[in-house]
Amino acid sequence: MNQKQRKNKNPLIIALHLLQGALIGLGAVLPGISGGVLSVIFGVYKPVMELLSNPFKNFRSHVPMLIPYIAGAAVGFLGVANILAFFLEKYPDPSVCVFIGLITGMLPSLFREAGEQGRSRGSWISLAVCACVIFALLIGLDMTSVEVVPNFFWYLFCGFCLALSLIAPGMSFSTLLMPLGLYTPFVDGIGHFDLAILIPAGIGALVTVICLAKAVNALFDHFYSIAFHGIIGIVIAATVMIIPVSGFLSPGTAVVNALCIIAGIAAALALDRFNSKVKVE
Repeated sequence: MNQKQRKNKNPLIIALHLLQGALIGLGAVLPGISGGVLSVIFGVYKPVMELLSNPFKNFRSHVPMLIPYIAGAAVGFLGVANILAFFLEKYPDPSVCVFIGLITGMLPSLFREAGEQGRSRGSWISLAVCACVIFALLIGLDMTSVEVVPNFFWYLFCGFCLALSLIAPGMSFSTLLMPLGLYTPFVDGIGHFDLAILIPAGIGALVTVICLAKAVNALFDHFYSIAFHGIIGIVIAATVMIIPVSGFLSPGTAVVNALCIIAGIAAALALDRFNSKVKVE
């Protein structure tokens, strides 16, 4: 047993990894917070990607180290799903406004992460192109009155987005699901362990990991800034599209929704400050 493995048997270290895993799980399910970004911040993104890219080769060396993170992530992810589904159903506009605030408050950290290896003209072009594509897609769906009815195919897509949020730092799976009206039924299905939702989502996530883990890993290794700025463009466009305009037409609801946005921004900034104090090994 090497020194790092002995260190990881320390109860305090295990407890810290469980907590960090729980935060990654919360980040995966909360709109605007990226589990992938938190895994980067906590220094676990690289071993996770190495495991996903070569599971047979790295299973014995990586899984023991990652078990506390995996257990914590499962608790954080599943534990909050029912709560989110309840608030989205009972208080849709204020809940969405909180999420908008969370996304807005995370943008500074996303830009900071995206610029770690510098920025080029290609980085800004990538941001603009990805934002325009998402705007065109979502506006087109809205103008053509295309109604997304949750079914097996769409839950496969939910699984794809969920897996992508792990392997692509900065991408929150809610980014595309909320404008399409899939986020609430998906989260509700997770909270109630609905197999009709969990099975296709699991298949979609597994296929995505198998097909894209190596490609995304290589993309970020060779074109980090361009790829990350593209994700930021997607996040910005999808966030603008979920703003509940009708919730700001009357003074009363406008004040409530504005306060919810401010609360979301404050929470995201507080989380970013906490993350900045965590030493990455």
